[in-house]
Amino acid sequence: MGAVVADSGFDFSPGAQVPLQGSAGQTAATHALASAAYRDGAVTTLLDANSEWHKSEVKKGRLSLFEPNLGEAFSRAIQIRMLGGAREALIQSFGTEPQTVVEHCLAATNIRKARDTKLTLVMAVFGLLFLPGLLLWLAVFQLRRTIAGAKDRRAGALGTVLLVAVGGLVVLFLIKLPFSGFLGIYLRAMLVAPVIGWLWAKQICESTARDLRERWSALLSGGGIGAKIPEAVPKSPGEVDAESLRQSLARLTAEQQSNAVFYAGPKGILGMGTRWGSWQLAEELNRADPAKEIHGFRSWDVIRAIHDQLRMLERGPLHTGGFPTPSVRHWIVAPVGENAGSVSRPEGQDVDAYQIKNHEIQRICNEQQFGAGNRHYLGVQFTLWDGQLVITMLITVTVLHETLRIEVTGHALGPVHPLFTTKPSPKTVTVGKTVKFWETKTRELPLTDTNEVVRLSARAPLTWFPNLLDHLGGKLSLPEPFGLRHAWAAKPWRHRFMADDAMRAAAPVLRVVHTAAIKVLEDHGVDTERFSGRAMNLSGMVQDPSPRKADVYDA
Repeated sequence: MGAVVADSGFDFSPGAQVPLQGSAGQTAATHALASAAYRDGAVTTLLDANSEWHKSEVKKGRLSLFEPNLGEAFSRAIQIRMLGGAREALIQSFGTEPQTVVEHCLAATNIRKARDTKLTLVMAVFGLLFLPGLLLWLAVFQLRRTIAGAKDRRAGALGTVLLVAVGGLVVLFLIKLPFSGFLGIYLRAMLVAPVIGWLWAKQICESTARDLRERWSALLSGGGIGAKIPEAVPKSPGEVDAESLRQSLARLTAEQQSNAVFYAGPKGILGMGTRWGSWQLAEELNRADPAKEIHGFRSWDVIRAIHDQLRMLERGPLHTGGFPTPSVRHWIVAPVGENAGSVSRPEGQDVDAYQIKNHEIQRICNEQQFGAGNRHYLGVQFTLWDGQLVITMLITVTVLHETLRIEVTGHALGPVHPLFTTKPSPKTVTVGKTVKFWETKTRELPLTDTNEVVRLSARAPLTWFPNLLDHLGGKLSLPEPFGLRHAWAAKPWRHRFMADDAMRAAAPVLRVVHTAAIKVLEDHGVDTERFSGRAMNLSGMVQDPSPRKADVYDA
C-alpha cells in the first residue's frame, strides 16, 4: 500500500491495491477466522467459542423467522466493527491478517446479496402479487418456529402437525371454494403461488449454500479461493463508496501495524495474551574501579544492546532448526481498566499512521519509569504453528536511584477456538433398505431444508434495509475492546507441543537479555559480579518454568 497520512483524512498512493491473501506463517489462524463468514448453522454456536475474558453476545430480534445464521451475523458484525466510519480503536490481531478476514466477510456478503436479489424477484412475482397467501404461509412458518423454539431448527411434533393441518385445509379450500370467476381463480392462485415460488427459491438457496460450503472447506484445507471484492477498487474518481471502502481497508492494515498496545490488568496485554511468567534481575549499580566513576548511560542504551542481540536469536552453534526469525519491536504499553469497554490510540505530532515515532519511544524508555504514563517494552515475538500460537517475550529496563532492574515477562496467545477449524459435513440420513430391510443405506439430504428456504426468502427483500433486519431478526454483539485474534483464542496450555514451545522460548531469551545487559554495564564501568550471580540464579530458575497467572496478584 502507499504511504498513510496520520490524520482523519487518509490518503494513499499510487492507488487501490488489494493485498494478497494471507502471508507466510499466518494462514491457518487467518483462514480459520475467515471461514466463519461462509458458515451456516445457528449463530448461538459462536457463543461456545467465548474465552475467559472476551464474550460475544447474540441480541434477539422481534421475529425468529428473520434471525441470521452464523455466517450472516458474523460477516455483518465484522464489517460494521472493522470498517465503520465511526468505529473505535481496534486491538491488533497478532498471528493473523485481519484485512484478509474482512475481505472474506465482504466476499461472502456479495455472494448472499446475489442470492437475495434472485429471491427478492421470486418474492415479488410469487409473493407480492399474491400477498394474502404469502402472509398466511409466513404466519404458519413463524408459528411453527415459535413452537419448535428459535434455537431448534427442526420443528417438533406439534409444529409438524400444524403444518400438515394447514396444508390439508388449503387443499380442501381449493376443492370446495365457494367462489367462482376471477375471484375464485385468484384465491386459488393466492395459496398455490407461494408454494411454486418456494420450489424455485429452493434451487437458488441450494446452489448458493453449496458455493459457500465449498469456500468454507477450501479455506480450512490450506488453499482457499481468494476473496473477490471489486467494490474496493474504484475505477473512476467519482466512485465515493469504493474509495471509502478502499481507505477503510488500508486504515485497518495501518492500525494492525501500530506499536501501541494496552495492558488490561488480569486480562494481560490485549492481543498478546495473559502474562504466564516473570523473571526480574535487580541489583545496585556499583563502580567496578573505585577510582573511576561510572560512565553515564541510560535505559535506552541497555535496551538498544538487547535489541541488537535478540535479532540474532535464530542463529546458533548447531544446525538444529531452532528459532525461526523473530519479530523484535519496541512497544509502548498504555494501562486500561480490566473491564474497559473501549481504548483510544495515541494521537498528536509524535504519532504517524498509528506508529509512535522513535524519538518519543526513547523518551518514554528513559523518563517514564515511575508514576503515571505509558511504559516502554522491548518485545521479541514468535508466530508459530501457522499463526495458531503467538509467543511474546517482553523486556523492560528501569533505573531508580542506584538500582537497575531488568524484567522479562512471557505472554502466550493460543490457537483460535476449535469451532473455527471444523470443516463442513454433509447432511445425511440413514434409512433401511426396502427389500433387504436388515441393511441400511445413507442418503445425502439437501443443504437447505424447508425452514431454511422460507427464512432466506423472508429475509431477502429486507437485506436492502440492514438496520431494519437487525431489529426484526437480531444481531451478533462483539466483545469490546475488540480484536479478531484474541476474542476467540483458546489457551495454549491444553496443547502439549504449544505449551512446550512457549516455555522453551523463555530460557534462551532470558540469557540473551542478561548477557547483552551485562556487557553494556561492563563497558560503562559497572561492577557486574552481583548482576552475573543473579543472572545465574535466574537461569537456574527458568530451567523448569511452569505457566502461571502472573497478572493475578494474590493479595
